[in-house]
Amino acid sequence: MTDPVLDLEDLGFESGAHLLVQRALGDLPPGARLGVRGRDPLLDAHLRAWCRPRGHTVAAGEEPVLAWVVPGGTDRWARAERAGDARGPDGVVAAAPAHWGLAARGALVEPGGPEPAFDLAERDVVWAEIAPALYAHAASAQWDPATAVPWDAAFTLPPDIERAVVQVMTYLVENEQAALVVPARLLARVHPHFREVVQLLAVQAADEARHVEVFARRAALRGGPLGTSAAGGRASLATLLTEPDFSLASFLLSVLGEGTFLTLLAFLDRHAPDPVTRRAVRLARQDEARHVAFGVAHLRHRTEADPRFRSRLRAAVERRHDALAASTGLNQDVFDALVLLAAGEWSPRAVRRGHAAVLDLRREMDEGRRRRLAHLGFPDGEAAELSALHTRNFM
Repeated sequence: MTDPVLDLEDLGFESGAHLLVQRALGDLPPGARLGVRGRDPLLDAHLRAWCRPRGHTVAAGEEPVLAWVVPGGTDRWARAERAGDARGPDGVVAAAPAHWGLAARGALVEPGGPEPAFDLAERDVVWAEIAPALYAHAASAQWDPATAVPWDAAFTLPPDIERAVVQVMTYLVENEQAALVVPARLLARVHPHFREVVQLLAVQAADEARHVEVFARRAALRGGPLGTSAAGGRASLATLLTEPDFSLASFLLSVLGEGTFLTLLAFLDRHAPDPVTRRAVRLARQDEARHVAFGVAHLRHRTEADPRFRSRLRAAVERRHDALAASTGLNQDVFDALVLLAAGEWSPRAVRRGHAAVLDLRREMDEGRRRRLAHLGFPDGEAAELSALHTRNFM
């Protein structure tokens, strides 16, 4: 058998000659060597430098062959491994090693790289089977605050009604800012192997950024000052920011908090006194429904994998309740603004109707929380107890 000879002509390694050498070596039959010839004056030096770290040996040749390359027995890819399987979520592993780092799922990972500190690296700690579908929906359902809301719509509200809208918008901005920070902080900790979860959290943060924008813009639409921000409300939201556990943070924010907000946004949709407010809360509710769906699906996955985890969910609710026991709960200005929006005017009959509507809102919120808790496997009685312990600030 004659050993093959590769003629590089005048192509040098600085111009891509290594690609041809690499290809030729890959096609060599067992026991063969590769002859290399060419006219580049630096070919011999560059060939030897390229072969050395790859374990190939280079021997001098005789005209017309410049050198003979004998494939070595060492290969820096010999201990490489696949980072799961690229063919969809079925390729997600139970635990992603730190040395996979930022490698794409399914990539062949060369050993010896950096090991970024992604502490959320276990599938059951972050995963939900619905995550890929939710991300696909989220990516297709993005909306532009500048065009999706009819900012130029003509309407005139009585000053008191406008102030009530502004107060509610001020409250919504405060809550949405907390809902933005939580997923933004969590996504930086999730191993990129679970990319659908990372992507979904990134879109969730983008959703909340849009909500902050539209609610703040509606609050300032008529040029008046914003409403009040109560210390109790901020204390309630602060407890969400300090929860380090991924599943518990998702539970408190998405399942309980944003789940409760779905009912609030539906209430505001029904009682919105102008088209700008109605459209803003309706768009936000569509996004929030997706956030709640992920939270519920993730906690369902987590509790099915470990039924004992429900005790930690209960403890998180009780711990938050105890931390907020001395707080005042919902800002009275927000409660009064909701009553006025539901009433629509200041007549005693209308105010009675508005007050009753807000009490009904609270009952609907409680019923929604109980349904979601039951979906996570809590018995009806325990679901009712936990729902009753939820913060009076709604979120």
